[in-house]
Amino acid sequence: MNNDKHSERSVGEVLAEIRSEVIEFANTRLQMFQSEMREISNTLKRAAPSMMAGIVLLVTSYILLTLAIVALVAVAFWNNPYHWFFAFLIVGVLWSMGGGLAMFLAIRAIKLHGLAPRKTIEVLKADKVWLQYEVRSRS
Repeated sequence: MNNDKHSERSVGEVLAEIRSEVIEFANTRLQMFQSEMREISNTLKRAAPSMMAGIVLLVTSYILLTLAIVALVAVAFWNNPYHWFFAFLIVGVLWSMGGGLAMFLAIRAIKLHGLAPRKTIEVLKADKVWLQYEVRSRS
């Protein structure tokens, strides 16, 4: 007879132990995810005031520079009665092309990097492989 400690445990005890280990496992992964999200949130909170000041100043400079460029282009069409119209049209088209390019690059960068929490996903994938190995080895 096998007098091993494990042979004396009932199925209910084994299931209860498995259940508690699964709960502990899930809680650990949830805490890791929450910690990673907290770090990202804190970084964004610290950077927000500087970002807002930068946005306000950049928008102001954008407006002033755009008006200066429009005035410069208007001088090129000065003898035409529609010189302001052509100046705004030309600058508007140039800004639209630049904005389209910037959006394309931003979307491409987001797709390449992704917004998912990488560390958590990597650990979960490793856990999946480990669990599959454990299940196979015990079968």
